[in-house]
Amino acid sequence: MKAFSERNPLVVAAIGIVAIGGVLAATYYSDELPIIGGGTTYSADFTEAAGLKSGNEVRVAGVKVGAVRSVKLQGTHVLVRFRVKHAWIGDQSTAAIKIKTLLGQKYLAIDPQGSAKLDPGTPIPVARTTAPYDVTQAFEGLSNTVGKIDTTQLATSFETISDTFKNTPASVRAMLDGLGRLSKTIASRDDALQKLVQQTKQVTGTLAGRNDQFAALINDGNLLLDELQQRRDAIVSLLRGTRDLAQQLSGLVSDNQATLRPALEQLDKVTNILQANQDNLDNALRLAAPYYRVVNNALGSGPWIDIYICGLFDSSNAPILDSQAKRDCNTKAGSR
Repeated sequence: MKAFSERNPLVVAAIGIVAIGGVLAATYYSDELPIIGGGTTYSADFTEAAGLKSGNEVRVAGVKVGAVRSVKLQGTHVLVRFRVKHAWIGDQSTAAIKIKTLLGQKYLAIDPQGSAKLDPGTPIPVARTTAPYDVTQAFEGLSNTVGKIDTTQLATSFETISDTFKNTPASVRAMLDGLGRLSKTIASRDDALQKLVQQTKQVTGTLAGRNDQFAALINDGNLLLDELQQRRDAIVSLLRGTRDLAQQLSGLVSDNQATLRPALEQLDKVTNILQANQDNLDNALRLAAPYYRVVNNALGSGPWIDIYICGLFDSSNAPILDSQAKRDCNTKAGSR
């Protein structure tokens, strides 16, 4: 077998690139793998998509068990493929597209029913699927309908009806007159109403587009509340510990009060004596300073006592003192 260094580097590089690409592909499409995949894929037929998109949640009894894989038109109905994991789907199960948030996000709800497991190749029929009423689409339809109404012709129609029934009883004429005034009011405010409906459509579209941000805001609010709850528990524990410490200190003082009181009384007497003799202590310290300075000079030359005698002998009677010793004695005497 050839050594690794003797092999063709181009072949080794090509094999390495292919291996890395295979690992990346397996990681990206891990849900599609048969052993470690994301579960079993089922399908359901709906009369309309109702805003359901690929990636929306699939829930069973309110618990997320998978995700929608695809939503596509197949003939006269919409085929929704979804994948579930760790959930049992029966052969009589029902599927419904429901509204997850007020902003229009949807999810697929599965109600598992039946005595046998659903065949992944058999979709849930339209008879067992339902779609919600989309408020956003209703506003869009209202906007289109209002935009097509000829408000002037409508007002003329109400006026004609009012003229036709002018010889009817007063109550009917009042009702028709009210309808005429209502039609004129609607006609005069047609632009404002149309603008209001259009702005409502824009608002609903904006809210639907910001759904993820609202969800993130709500999740962050939950995290903040959890953190505040944890800090509250920590503060409660601190207060309890402080209360227990105060109780222990109170017990300690109560238990040792008989011993501490005489000691404090004697300490008070000592402080009173020291206060009364403060002048004497100051005077003693002031007089001790020169003494310790002389002792320091006597012992400062080494491990012996340095002494000298000057003036004991007259210079005429003490020839043994040379001139240098005399000068030293005179110098030291002058320094003293």
